Amino acid sequence: MRIVLDAMGSDKFPDPEIEGAVMAAREFGDEIIMTGDEARLRPLLDAKLKDAPDAKVTIVHAKDVVAMGDKPAFASRQKAENSMAVGMHWVKEGQGDAFVTMGNTGAALTNGLLIFKRIRGVKRPALTVSLPTRKGRALMLDIGANADCKPEYLFQFAIMGSVYANKVLGVSNPKVATLSNGEEDSKGNALVKESVALLRKSKLNYIGNVESKEFYAGEADVVVTDGFTGNIFIKTSESVASFMSDMIRENIVKSPLTTLGGLLVRPAFGAIRKKMDPTEVGGAPLLGVDGIVIVGHGRSNAYAVRSAINVARVAVQEKMVEAIRAELADQISEAGPAGAIDE
Repeated sequence: MRIVLDAMGSDKFPDPEIEGAVMAAREFGDEIIMTGDEARLRPLLDAKLKDAPDAKVTIVHAKDVVAMGDKPAFASRQKAENSMAVGMHWVKEGQGDAFVTMGNTGAALTNGLLIFKRIRGVKRPALTVSLPTRKGRALMLDIGANADCKPEYLFQFAIMGSVYANKVLGVSNPKVATLSNGEEDSKGNALVKESVALLRKSKLNYIGNVESKEFYAGEADVVVTDGFTGNIFIKTSESVASFMSDMIRENIVKSPLTTLGGLLVRPAFGAIRKKMDPTEVGGAPLLGVDGIVIVGHGRSNAYAVRSAINVARVAVQEKMVEAIRAELADQISEAGPAGAIDE
């Protein structure tokens, strides 16, 4: 398998990408193709490969970099040979099987749409995230690609999310829900109510609305919402988790007694930290584009890069794009005009 990695994406590029690429190449035995400034990457990669001669990692030169602060559309036009675009073209032309980046999410979306286009029948692509719950993990989409949505968009998000949960996350018959301010079908705004009516008619394992607390309780495997709400949900969740972690850490060291207690419960904290550690997942797919694009966090370390590469590998193995294409065609024919193909 050939996984193409944007070597200039993370906040501390290219060190996490190089280390993560070598780690993944050794562990999985695949070829990792890094795109970026070869003059900068070559000496760092060669030094790393001295201790890992069996790792198959190559470089494809890309002269431009999309910075985190760049405006996606502008950067994609003005920096046509950016490391994202070069990598995606490499996959598009059949020289790679999937693309992974820890870079600017908006630029990944823009480049993905320009280069891969949409899967036939997809009205809008969706950004996804896999989050820990009391019962394992759950997928949420959209988390930022589409601030304004229509019911048919959420209907398609549900189809794509269900396929991803089944094929890549290994969930049998995933439970799908809509995010709302109450469990009853009558709750929510106009978008939610109309989406519920559409999803009730689908062949998905749709269980209705869930509130935020039900998401973390693990009541659903896939939860769909508009990108505006999803983005706020994710950022709020991240900030609350960080706040709670900081408060616990500060209070544990306030006295010898609490410090001793902290030592005693360290194994429990370690288990919780591992479950909530985003580096174990690494990245999530941009669903709806006609190719496998995995987007990770800018703060990713080497292990997160390795994990994101593994997500890409599984998506290729399970033929994720082909599965979404087939499921969309099936579900859209059932949904009628509301889910009709938009060319």
